Amino acid sequence: MLAPTVRAYDWSMILLLTFAGLCITGSANAINQAVEKDTDAQMKRTANRPVAAGRMTQQTAYIFAIIAGIVGVVIMWKYFNISSALLSAFSLFLYAFIYTPLKKINSIAVLVGAFPGALPCLIGWVAGNDDFAYAGWALFLIQFLWQFPHFWAIAWVSHTDYSRVGFKLLPAKEGPTRFTALQSIMYAVLMIPIGFLPHYLNLTGNVSMWILLVANIFMVVQCVRLYQNMGVPAARRVMFSSYIYLPIVYLALLADKL
Repeated sequence: MLAPTVRAYDWSMILLLTFAGLCITGSANAINQAVEKDTDAQMKRTANRPVAAGRMTQQTAYIFAIIAGIVGVVIMWKYFNISSALLSAFSLFLYAFIYTPLKKINSIAVLVGAFPGALPCLIGWVAGNDDFAYAGWALFLIQFLWQFPHFWAIAWVSHTDYSRVGFKLLPAKEGPTRFTALQSIMYAVLMIPIGFLPHYLNLTGNVSMWILLVANIFMVVQCVRLYQNMGVPAARRVMFSSYIYLPIVYLALLADKL
């Protein structure tokens, strides 16, 4: 029997949803770290991860991944609905078994990885409303587009590390080039019209609409500066700007909905 639709702002259910999300995300990350144990050990930014550093065995990581994944999906199914559970399982599979090995094959891995990266927004919507309404997809699109300048900035800063282990994560085979910067600008520009969707769909009001517009223009400016300067400091500005972007945008959307 399907669980009833979750009522808005039921904090016990929100905490349960958060816990289930942490389990599913933790499962995907554990599989990623177990699979990439040797490559993680060769990169500065990942060398201290538990499996790479030898503090956890691969077998333990896989056991944790199985238990956490099952717990997370079962919680989604039992306390929310079957749609959110299946979507969560699909997201875990896509990240752990498609995106993770694809990183060494082709830079299209970034596109593939953007789907599980943005699905938590849609999963949360489906869990709370038991539907696939446009508003849920609007939240998905915001985070989907955001990931390209965000991740390419990380890949730019960590290009030496990534190249050493054979990761192909920048859109240009030559590495950090103006083409990569242009791609970042393109996706940042696309974020501007997408930022109007929550207001257009009556999900939120005017205040968040203007906050999203300013935040999206700010991201475009940072990507343009990357194109102009073509250096690691500019890429790092894009990276840290993207970190700030998401909490500002989602807190603005939440506050404007309350």
